[in-house]
Amino acid sequence: MTESATTLPHPTFRWLMQHPARMLAFGFGAGLPRRAPGTCGTLAVWPVFVLLQPLFSPAVWLVLLAGGFGVGILVCERTGRELGVADHSGMVWDEMIAFALVLLLIPHNVLWQLVGFGLFRFFDIVKPPPIRYFDRSLKGGFGVMWDDLIAAFYTLLVMALLTRLWSMW
Repeated sequence: MTESATTLPHPTFRWLMQHPARMLAFGFGAGLPRRAPGTCGTLAVWPVFVLLQPLFSPAVWLVLLAGGFGVGILVCERTGRELGVADHSGMVWDEMIAFALVLLLIPHNVLWQLVGFGLFRFFDIVKPPPIRYFDRSLKGGFGVMWDDLIAAFYTLLVMALLTRLWSMW
């Protein structure tokens, strides 16, 4: 008999290991902490992106992230259905893909990345309109992924304004 989510008070690494969709949805375990799993998932993708970023052109990165978005729809849909929670807080693949997009499109230095991280987490947690609307009305894997993509868009918009202001000084 395999361990199921219904017998677990909180998913475990052992439970994640039983299916690749679970591993991806939970960011290879980054979403397992009970406190701030979204922040943990966002932090987990940062060093991975920094290490892998030089290996691919921006165009290849965009294709990889688009593919990751599509895969995220599938794995978050499946894992959420299995858990009985459409957007379980431990599913952090959405944060990972969205923040990797932010990292790709902002200046590649630690200061700007820190600002991007703070802004992304702010928009993902506060969910200003229309993020909150989509978070509440879109369900399933697409809904899980979409609200984080909008948080990334807001982050990139503010970052564009900040970098423009910075260049004017």
